[in-house]
Amino acid sequence: MAELKYHPGFGNQHSTEALAGALPHGQNSPQKPPFGLYAEQVSGSAFTAPRAENLRSWQYRLRPSAQHSAYKPLTHTSLRTAPCLEIPASPNRLRWNPLPIQTDTDFIDSLVTVATNGDARAQKGMGVHLYAASSSMTRVFYDADGELLIVPQAGALTLKTEFGVLEVRRGEIAVIPRGVKFRTEISTDVRGYICENYGAPLRLPELGPIGANGLASARDFLYPTAWFEDVSAKSQVVAKFGGNLWACEYDHSPLNVVAWHGNYAPYKYDLARFNTINTVSYDHPDPSIFTVLTSPSETPGTANLDFVIFPPRWMVAENTFRPPWFHRNCMSEYMGLIHGTYDAKAEGFLPGGGSLHNAFSAHGPDKATFDTASRAELKPQKIDDTLAFMFESRYVFEPTAFAMREEFLQADYDGVWSGFDGASLPRSS
Repeated sequence: MAELKYHPGFGNQHSTEALAGALPHGQNSPQKPPFGLYAEQVSGSAFTAPRAENLRSWQYRLRPSAQHSAYKPLTHTSLRTAPCLEIPASPNRLRWNPLPIQTDTDFIDSLVTVATNGDARAQKGMGVHLYAASSSMTRVFYDADGELLIVPQAGALTLKTEFGVLEVRRGEIAVIPRGVKFRTEISTDVRGYICENYGAPLRLPELGPIGANGLASARDFLYPTAWFEDVSAKSQVVAKFGGNLWACEYDHSPLNVVAWHGNYAPYKYDLARFNTINTVSYDHPDPSIFTVLTSPSETPGTANLDFVIFPPRWMVAENTFRPPWFHRNCMSEYMGLIHGTYDAKAEGFLPGGGSLHNAFSAHGPDKATFDTASRAELKPQKIDDTLAFMFESRYVFEPTAFAMREEFLQADYDGVWSGFDGASLPRSS
Protein backbone atom coordinates (compact mmCIF):
# COMPACT_ATOMS: atom_id res chain seq x y z
CA MET A 1 0.00 0.00 0.00
CA ALA A 2 1.26 3.50 -0.85
CA GLU A 3 2.28 5.81 1.98
CA LEU A 4 -0.85 6.84 3.81
CA LYS A 5 -2.03 10.41 4.14
CA TYR A 6 -3.93 11.66 7.16
CA HIS A 7 -6.04 14.61 8.27
CA PRO A 8 -4.64 16.25 11.44
CA GLY A 9 -6.67 17.77 14.27
CA PHE A 10 -8.48 16.13 17.21
CA GLY A 11 -12.25 16.36 16.84
CA ASN A 12 -12.07 18.48 13.69
CA GLN A 13 -14.77 18.48 11.02
CA HIS A 14 -12.90 16.57 8.33
CA SER A 15 -13.92 16.19 4.67
CA THR A 16 -12.35 13.58 2.41
CA GLU A 17 -13.11 11.71 -0.81
CA ALA A 18 -11.34 8.82 -2.48
CA LEU A 19 -12.94 9.78 -5.80
CA ALA A 20 -13.07 13.41 -6.84
CA GLY A 21 -16.62 14.73 -6.84
CA ALA A 22 -18.01 12.03 -4.49
CA LEU A 23 -18.85 14.50 -1.70
CA PRO A 24 -22.11 16.42 -2.20
CA HIS A 25 -21.86 20.20 -1.95
CA GLY A 26 -24.15 22.32 0.18
CA GLN A 27 -26.17 19.51 1.77
CA ASN A 28 -25.78 16.08 3.37
CA SER A 29 -28.51 14.01 1.73
CA PRO A 30 -29.31 15.07 -1.83
CA GLN A 31 -32.04 13.28 -3.74
CA LYS A 32 -29.37 11.76 -5.98
CA PRO A 33 -25.86 11.69 -4.47
CA PRO A 34 -22.92 11.75 -6.90
CA PHE A 35 -22.16 8.52 -8.80
CA GLY A 36 -25.27 6.84 -7.39
CA LEU A 37 -23.72 6.57 -3.91
CA TYR A 38 -25.85 6.12 -0.80
CA ALA A 39 -25.81 8.81 1.91
CA GLU A 40 -25.68 7.45 5.46
CA GLN A 41 -25.16 9.22 8.78
CA VAL A 42 -23.25 7.62 11.67
CA SER A 43 -24.15 9.23 15.01
CA GLY A 44 -21.78 8.84 17.95
CA SER A 45 -23.91 11.02 20.22
CA ALA A 46 -27.58 11.80 20.65
CA PHE A 47 -28.93 14.14 17.96
CA THR A 48 -29.60 16.77 20.65
CA ALA A 49 -26.19 16.64 22.35
CA PRO A 50 -24.62 20.11 22.79
CA ARG A 51 -22.76 21.26 19.69
CA ALA A 52 -19.36 20.93 21.41
CA GLU A 53 -20.10 17.28 22.24
CA ASN A 54 -22.08 16.31 19.13
CA LEU A 55 -20.39 13.53 17.17
CA ARG A 56 -21.53 12.50 13.71
CA SER A 57 -20.24 11.81 10.24
CA TRP A 58 -21.90 11.49 6.84
CA GLN A 59 -20.73 8.66 4.63
CA TYR A 60 -21.25 8.15 0.89
CA ARG A 61 -21.21 4.41 0.25
CA LEU A 62 -21.38 1.99 -2.65
CA ARG A 63 -24.21 0.18 -0.82
CA PRO A 64 -26.09 0.99 2.40
CA SER A 65 -24.98 -0.66 5.65
CA ALA A 66 -28.48 -2.05 6.13
CA GLN A 67 -28.01 -4.59 3.32
CA HIS A 68 -27.08 -7.72 5.27
CA SER A 69 -28.51 -10.95 6.67
CA ALA A 70 -29.82 -11.44 10.22
CA TYR A 71 -27.26 -11.59 13.02
CA LYS A 72 -26.69 -14.92 14.74
CA PRO A 73 -24.88 -15.57 18.05
CA LEU A 74 -21.15 -16.27 17.86
CA THR A 75 -19.24 -18.03 20.65
CA HIS A 76 -16.11 -16.48 22.19
CA THR A 77 -14.56 -18.18 25.20
CA SER A 78 -12.34 -15.43 26.65
CA LEU A 79 -14.09 -12.09 25.96
CA ARG A 80 -16.07 -10.54 28.81
CA THR A 81 -18.15 -7.38 29.37
CA ALA A 82 -19.11 -5.53 32.56
CA PRO A 83 -20.80 -6.32 34.78
CA CYS A 84 -18.70 -9.48 34.94
CA LEU A 85 -18.61 -11.02 38.39
CA GLU A 86 -16.60 -14.18 37.75
CA ILE A 87 -14.10 -13.13 40.42
CA PRO A 88 -15.02 -10.66 43.19
CA ALA A 89 -13.14 -7.37 43.26
CA SER A 90 -10.49 -7.48 45.98
CA PRO A 91 -7.87 -5.18 47.52
CA ASN A 92 -5.13 -7.61 46.45
CA ARG A 93 -2.39 -6.23 44.18
CA LEU A 94 -2.20 -8.31 41.00
CA ARG A 95 0.45 -8.58 38.30
CA TRP A 96 0.51 -10.65 35.11
CA ASN A 97 3.03 -12.03 32.65
CA PRO A 98 2.72 -11.21 28.94
CA LEU A 99 0.12 -13.14 26.94
CA PRO A 100 1.75 -15.66 24.56
CA ILE A 101 1.16 -15.20 20.83
CA GLN A 102 -1.59 -17.57 19.67
CA THR A 103 -0.82 -19.56 16.50
CA ASP A 104 -3.15 -19.19 13.49
CA THR A 105 -5.36 -16.78 15.41
CA ASP A 106 -6.74 -13.45 14.21
CA PHE A 107 -7.33 -10.28 16.21
CA ILE A 108 -10.90 -11.19 17.25
CA ASP A 109 -10.22 -14.76 18.37
CA SER A 110 -7.09 -13.71 20.28
CA LEU A 111 -8.95 -11.27 22.53
CA VAL A 112 -8.71 -12.01 26.26
CA THR A 113 -10.37 -9.95 28.97
CA VAL A 114 -8.27 -9.25 32.06
CA ALA A 115 -10.69 -7.08 34.05
CA THR A 116 -13.85 -4.99 33.75
CA ASN A 117 -15.66 -2.37 35.78
CA GLY A 118 -18.90 -0.41 35.64
CA ASP A 119 -21.76 -1.50 33.39
CA ALA A 120 -21.59 -1.44 29.60
CA ARG A 121 -25.37 -1.19 29.19
CA ALA A 122 -25.45 1.79 31.54
CA GLN A 123 -22.58 3.30 29.48
CA LYS A 124 -20.11 3.66 32.33
CA GLY A 125 -16.82 1.95 33.09
CA MET A 126 -14.46 -0.02 30.89
CA GLY A 127 -12.98 -3.37 29.98
CA VAL A 128 -9.28 -4.24 29.78
CA HIS A 129 -8.46 -6.73 27.03
CA LEU A 130 -5.29 -8.17 25.54
CA TYR A 131 -4.67 -9.32 21.99
CA ALA A 132 -1.89 -11.63 20.77
CA ALA A 133 -2.53 -12.59 17.15
CA SER A 134 -0.57 -14.26 14.37
CA SER A 135 -2.85 -13.86 11.33
CA SER A 136 -4.79 -11.12 9.56
CA MET A 137 -8.54 -10.86 9.78
CA THR A 138 -10.61 -11.92 6.78
CA ARG A 139 -13.80 -10.68 8.46
CA VAL A 140 -14.89 -7.27 9.71
CA PHE A 141 -15.57 -6.26 13.33
CA TYR A 142 -17.37 -3.50 15.18
CA ASP A 143 -18.10 -2.85 18.85
CA ALA A 144 -21.46 -1.38 19.84
CA ASP A 145 -20.66 -1.60 23.57
CA GLY A 146 -17.74 0.84 23.66
CA GLU A 147 -14.99 2.62 21.79
CA LEU A 148 -11.69 0.77 21.48
CA LEU A 149 -8.40 2.33 22.54
CA ILE A 150 -5.73 0.07 21.02
CA VAL A 151 -2.18 0.16 22.44
CA PRO A 152 0.26 -1.99 20.41
CA GLN A 153 3.12 -3.57 22.36
CA ALA A 154 4.70 -5.73 19.65
CA GLY A 155 4.22 -5.60 15.89
CA ALA A 156 2.28 -3.17 13.71
CA LEU A 157 -1.43 -3.14 12.87
CA THR A 158 -2.99 -2.04 9.62
CA LEU A 159 -6.52 -1.00 10.56
CA LYS A 160 -8.69 -0.92 7.46
CA THR A 161 -11.82 0.92 8.55
CA GLU A 162 -14.90 2.17 6.77
CA PHE A 163 -13.41 5.69 7.09
CA GLY A 164 -9.98 4.81 5.74
CA VAL A 165 -6.73 3.10 6.73
CA LEU A 166 -4.59 3.63 9.84
CA GLU A 167 -1.09 2.21 10.25
CA VAL A 168 -0.40 1.84 13.98
CA ARG A 169 2.97 0.78 15.39
CA ARG A 170 4.45 0.28 18.84
CA GLY A 171 4.63 3.67 20.50
CA GLU A 172 1.39 4.79 18.82
CA ILE A 173 -2.26 4.32 19.76
CA ALA A 174 -5.46 4.10 17.77
CA VAL A 175 -9.05 4.78 18.79
CA ILE A 176 -11.95 3.11 16.97
CA PRO A 177 -15.28 4.76 17.89
CA ARG A 178 -18.31 2.71 18.88
CA GLY A 179 -20.06 1.11 15.92
CA VAL A 180 -17.27 1.72 13.39
CA LYS A 181 -16.38 -1.32 11.28
CA PHE A 182 -12.76 -2.33 10.72
CA ARG A 183 -10.47 -5.19 9.76
CA THR A 184 -6.99 -5.76 11.21
CA GLU A 185 -4.20 -6.90 8.88
CA ILE A 186 -0.71 -7.85 10.05
CA SER A 187 2.60 -8.93 8.51
CA THR A 188 4.11 -10.39 11.69
CA ASP A 189 2.96 -11.54 15.12
CA VAL A 190 1.31 -8.78 17.15
CA ARG A 191 0.50 -8.22 20.81
CA GLY A 192 -0.99 -5.35 22.74
CA TYR A 193 -3.60 -3.90 25.04
CA ILE A 194 -7.15 -2.66 24.47
CA CYS A 195 -9.27 -0.41 26.65
CA GLU A 196 -12.96 -0.80 25.78
CA ASN A 197 -14.47 2.46 26.99
CA TYR A 198 -18.18 2.13 27.79
CA GLY A 199 -18.50 5.74 28.95
CA ALA A 200 -18.25 9.20 27.41
CA PRO A 201 -16.02 9.26 24.30
CA LEU A 202 -12.37 9.98 24.93
CA ARG A 203 -11.32 13.61 24.63
CA LEU A 204 -8.34 15.80 25.41
CA PRO A 205 -8.08 16.74 29.10
CA GLU A 206 -8.46 20.34 30.23
CA LEU A 207 -5.11 22.06 30.82
CA GLY A 208 -6.06 24.31 33.75
CA PRO A 209 -3.07 26.16 35.24
CA ILE A 210 -0.75 24.53 32.65
CA GLY A 211 -2.17 27.08 30.19
CA ALA A 212 -2.80 26.87 26.47
CA ASN A 213 -0.02 24.41 25.57
CA GLY A 214 1.37 21.11 26.78
CA LEU A 215 0.49 17.41 27.05
CA ALA A 216 -1.05 16.07 23.81
CA SER A 217 -1.54 18.62 21.03
CA ALA A 218 -4.77 18.42 19.03
CA ARG A 219 -2.89 18.80 15.74
CA ASP A 220 -0.92 15.58 16.33
CA PHE A 221 -4.01 13.35 16.21
CA LEU A 222 -4.40 11.91 12.71
CA TYR A 223 -7.59 10.82 10.95
CA PRO A 224 -7.71 8.63 7.83
CA THR A 225 -8.42 9.83 4.33
CA ALA A 226 -11.26 8.14 2.46
CA TRP A 227 -10.50 4.68 1.06
CA PHE A 228 -12.86 1.93 -0.04
CA GLU A 229 -13.19 -1.63 -1.27
CA ASP A 230 -15.40 -2.34 -4.28
CA VAL A 231 -15.75 -6.07 -3.66
CA SER A 232 -18.83 -8.12 -4.52
CA ALA A 233 -18.14 -11.23 -2.46
CA LYS A 234 -19.43 -12.61 0.83
CA SER A 235 -18.09 -10.85 3.90
CA GLN A 236 -18.74 -11.78 7.52
CA VAL A 237 -19.30 -8.94 9.98
CA VAL A 238 -18.85 -9.64 13.70
CA ALA A 239 -20.55 -7.31 16.15
CA LYS A 240 -19.95 -7.00 19.89
CA PHE A 241 -23.37 -6.06 21.20
CA GLY A 242 -24.76 -6.31 24.73
CA GLY A 243 -21.70 -8.22 25.90
CA ASN A 244 -22.03 -10.95 23.27
CA LEU A 245 -20.66 -11.53 19.79
CA TRP A 246 -22.97 -11.75 16.79
CA ALA A 247 -22.21 -12.45 13.14
CA CYS A 248 -24.01 -11.62 9.90
CA GLU A 249 -23.27 -11.93 6.19
CA TYR A 250 -22.88 -9.19 3.62
CA ASP A 251 -22.75 -9.97 -0.12
CA HIS A 252 -20.16 -7.19 -0.47
CA SER A 253 -17.42 -5.54 1.56
CA PRO A 254 -18.89 -3.17 4.18
CA LEU A 255 -15.69 -1.11 3.92
CA ASN A 256 -17.15 0.72 0.92
CA VAL A 257 -17.23 4.40 1.91
CA VAL A 258 -16.06 6.47 -1.06
CA ALA A 259 -16.27 9.82 0.76
CA TRP A 260 -17.14 11.15 4.19
CA HIS A 261 -17.27 14.30 6.26
CA GLY A 262 -17.74 14.93 9.98
CA ASN A 263 -16.02 14.50 13.34
CA TYR A 264 -16.88 10.88 14.21
CA ALA A 265 -14.09 8.70 12.84
CA PRO A 266 -11.10 6.60 13.93
CA TYR A 267 -7.81 8.30 14.73
CA LYS A 268 -4.22 7.59 15.74
CA TYR A 269 -1.61 9.36 17.86
CA ASP A 270 2.16 9.02 18.24
CA LEU A 271 2.92 8.97 21.98
CA ALA A 272 6.42 10.35 21.29
CA ARG A 273 4.75 13.68 20.49
CA PHE A 274 3.41 14.02 24.03
CA ASN A 275 4.76 17.17 25.69
CA THR A 276 5.69 15.85 29.12
CA ILE A 277 5.32 18.23 32.06
CA ASN A 278 7.45 17.71 35.18
CA THR A 279 8.82 19.54 38.21
CA VAL A 280 11.81 21.92 37.96
CA SER A 281 12.10 22.36 41.71
CA TYR A 282 11.12 19.57 44.15
CA ASP A 283 8.68 16.68 44.67
CA HIS A 284 7.07 14.34 42.19
CA PRO A 285 3.90 15.87 40.67
CA ASP A 286 0.65 13.91 40.50
CA PRO A 287 0.57 11.50 37.52
CA SER A 288 -2.47 13.35 36.15
CA ILE A 289 0.06 15.59 34.34
CA PHE A 290 0.73 12.59 32.07
CA THR A 291 -2.89 12.25 30.88
CA VAL A 292 -3.21 11.85 27.11
CA LEU A 293 -6.98 11.28 26.82
CA THR A 294 -9.86 11.26 29.28
CA SER A 295 -13.44 10.02 29.44
CA PRO A 296 -15.22 12.25 31.96
CA SER A 297 -17.93 11.14 34.35
CA GLU A 298 -20.85 13.11 35.78
CA THR A 299 -18.57 14.13 38.69
CA PRO A 300 -16.28 16.99 37.63
CA GLY A 301 -12.61 16.05 37.76
CA THR A 302 -13.32 12.37 38.45
CA ALA A 303 -12.81 10.36 35.30
CA ASN A 304 -14.70 7.37 34.03
CA LEU A 305 -11.33 6.64 32.41
CA ASP A 306 -7.98 8.39 32.10
CA PHE A 307 -5.34 7.15 29.66
CA VAL A 308 -2.00 8.12 31.20
CA ILE A 309 1.53 7.45 29.92
CA PHE A 310 4.97 7.41 31.54
CA PRO A 311 7.30 8.33 28.66
CA PRO A 312 10.99 9.25 28.49
CA ARG A 313 11.59 12.45 30.49
CA TRP A 314 14.12 14.41 32.52
CA MET A 315 14.12 14.21 36.32
CA VAL A 316 15.71 17.18 38.08
CA ALA A 317 13.82 17.41 41.39
CA GLU A 318 16.05 18.54 44.29
CA ASN A 319 16.06 16.83 47.69
CA THR A 320 13.34 14.51 46.36
CA PHE A 321 12.61 10.80 46.16
CA ARG A 322 12.19 10.72 42.38
CA PRO A 323 10.36 7.49 41.52
CA PRO A 324 6.57 7.38 42.03
CA TRP A 325 5.87 7.59 45.74
CA PHE A 326 4.02 5.12 47.95
CA HIS A 327 0.36 5.67 47.32
CA ARG A 328 -3.25 4.74 48.12
CA ASN A 329 -5.66 6.05 45.52
CA CYS A 330 -9.47 6.34 45.47
CA MET A 331 -9.17 5.62 41.73
CA SER A 332 -8.31 2.14 40.43
CA GLU A 333 -5.28 1.60 38.20
CA TYR A 334 -4.43 -0.95 35.51
CA MET A 335 -0.87 -0.52 34.23
CA GLY A 336 0.88 -1.92 31.17
CA LEU A 337 4.42 -1.73 29.84
CA ILE A 338 5.05 -1.18 26.13
CA HIS A 339 8.84 -1.37 26.25
CA GLY A 340 11.80 -0.83 28.56
CA THR A 341 11.67 -0.78 32.35
CA TYR A 342 9.19 1.10 34.53
CA ASP A 343 10.99 3.41 36.95
CA ALA A 344 9.06 2.19 40.02
CA LYS A 345 9.74 -1.52 39.49
CA ALA A 346 13.23 -2.99 39.16
CA GLU A 347 12.10 -6.41 37.91
CA GLY A 348 9.04 -8.54 37.22
CA PHE A 349 6.98 -5.91 35.40
CA LEU A 350 7.48 -7.08 31.82
CA PRO A 351 6.65 -5.56 28.42
CA GLY A 352 3.28 -6.99 27.44
CA GLY A 353 2.43 -7.71 31.07
CA GLY A 354 0.24 -5.70 33.40
CA SER A 355 -0.65 -4.90 37.00
CA LEU A 356 -3.82 -3.94 38.85
CA HIS A 357 -4.07 -1.79 41.97
CA ASN A 358 -7.69 -1.32 42.99
CA ALA A 359 -9.05 1.56 45.05
CA PHE A 360 -7.03 2.31 48.20
CA SER A 361 -4.78 -0.73 47.70
CA ALA A 362 -1.32 0.39 48.85
CA HIS A 363 1.37 0.34 46.18
CA GLY A 364 4.55 2.12 45.14
CA PRO A 365 8.21 1.41 44.37
CA ASP A 366 9.57 -2.05 45.07
CA LYS A 367 12.34 -2.58 47.62
CA ALA A 368 15.18 -2.53 45.08
CA THR A 369 13.94 0.68 43.47
CA PHE A 370 13.44 2.32 46.88
CA ASP A 371 16.96 1.46 48.05
CA THR A 372 18.57 2.71 44.83
CA ALA A 373 16.58 5.95 44.68
CA SER A 374 17.15 6.72 48.36
CA ARG A 375 20.92 6.66 47.86
CA ALA A 376 21.12 8.17 44.37
CA GLU A 377 23.10 11.29 43.62
CA LEU A 378 20.46 13.89 42.72
CA LYS A 379 21.89 15.17 39.48
CA PRO A 380 19.77 15.70 36.35
CA GLN A 381 18.71 12.26 35.10
CA LYS A 382 17.18 11.23 31.76
CA ILE A 383 14.70 8.37 32.09
CA ASP A 384 14.99 6.89 28.62
CA ASP A 385 14.08 3.80 26.58
CA THR A 386 10.82 3.25 28.45
CA LEU A 387 7.11 3.62 27.83
CA ALA A 388 4.50 2.54 30.36
CA PHE A 389 0.84 3.50 30.55
CA MET A 390 -2.15 3.40 32.89
CA PHE A 391 -5.89 2.97 32.46
CA GLU A 392 -7.21 4.76 35.56
CA SER A 393 -10.90 4.64 36.50
CA ARG A 394 -13.23 5.78 39.25
CA TYR A 395 -14.73 2.26 39.26
CA VAL A 396 -13.19 -0.79 40.94
CA PHE A 397 -11.96 -3.51 38.55
CA GLU A 398 -13.20 -7.09 38.75
CA PRO A 399 -10.61 -9.50 37.30
CA THR A 400 -11.82 -12.34 35.09
CA ALA A 401 -11.37 -16.05 35.76
CA PHE A 402 -8.79 -16.13 32.95
CA ALA A 403 -6.78 -13.40 34.68
CA MET A 404 -6.47 -15.52 37.81
CA ARG A 405 -4.97 -18.54 36.03
CA GLU A 406 -1.70 -19.68 37.62
CA GLU A 407 0.27 -19.65 34.36
CA PHE A 408 -0.65 -15.99 33.72
CA LEU A 409 -0.81 -14.44 37.21
CA GLN A 410 2.40 -13.72 39.14
CA ALA A 411 1.78 -15.38 42.48
CA ASP A 412 4.67 -13.62 44.28
CA TYR A 413 3.81 -9.99 43.43
CA ASP A 414 3.29 -8.98 47.08
CA GLY A 415 6.89 -9.96 47.74
CA VAL A 416 8.27 -6.89 45.96
CA TRP A 417 7.33 -4.88 49.05
CA SER A 418 8.89 -7.21 51.62
CA GLY A 419 12.05 -6.40 53.55
CA PHE A 420 11.49 -2.73 54.35
CA ASP A 421 13.06 -1.84 57.70
CA GLY A 422 11.14 0.04 60.35
CA ALA A 423 11.94 3.70 60.86
CA SER A 424 14.56 4.53 63.50
CA LEU A 425 13.00 6.92 65.98
CA PRO A 426 14.99 8.76 68.67
CA ARG A 427 14.47 7.26 72.09
CA SER A 428 13.88 9.46 75.10
CA SER A 429 16.20 8.95 78.09
